[in-house]
Amino acid sequence: MNNNINKIPEGSLANEMATATDANLPIPDTDVPMVSRSLRLPLELDQRLRQVAAARGMGATTLMRQFIEAGLAEMDDTAVVPLADVRRLLATLAHSSQPAA
Repeated sequence: MNNNINKIPEGSLANEMATATDANLPIPDTDVPMVSRSLRLPLELDQRLRQVAAARGMGATTLMRQFIEAGLAEMDDTAVVPLADVRRLLATLAHSSQPAA
């Protein structure tokens, strides 16, 4: 009988996996299962997107997802909007329409 069958060879993938540390990958921003899509953007558009996302404290992918959701919601007359969002918008509009003192 071959006693080497359960030994992990030096430098093998199994050995690397057994001794590896966590990769410290980013934590997903949602519990909803996601599908990966490839998207080609002009360089300038990608740079603008990344700047806006950074200013908002989020990743570019999250911002793209929010833009897509907003665009699709505009097309759907039955879309539900959170009441908190409506209140924030109304407060902003009321504040911006008041004349300066």
